[in-house]
Amino acid sequence: MDFMKLLLRGISVLPGTIQGIESVYGAKSGEEKKAAALEIVSAAIKLTDAVTDKSIVDADGFTRGLGLVVDGVVACLNASIWAQ
Repeated sequence: MDFMKLLLRGISVLPGTIQGIESVYGAKSGEEKKAAALEIVSAAIKLTDAVTDKSIVDADGFTRGLGLVVDGVVACLNASIWAQ
């Protein structure tokens, strides 16, 4: 799979995933919610398959980067009307 398609698929599912996690895990810590989001998004983009196919050569680095994207999406959602 083309790497950009893989990355964009992961990013595209984040807002809905984060909103769902917030409604289910509302009382949990931010780190617990972030871990849940990363797990769901990793499954959605089939991270294990991408590593096996060598589309992703550094799974830990990719996951750290995806964590930063999660933080960014959360910041955007918190700064929007959604947070009201």
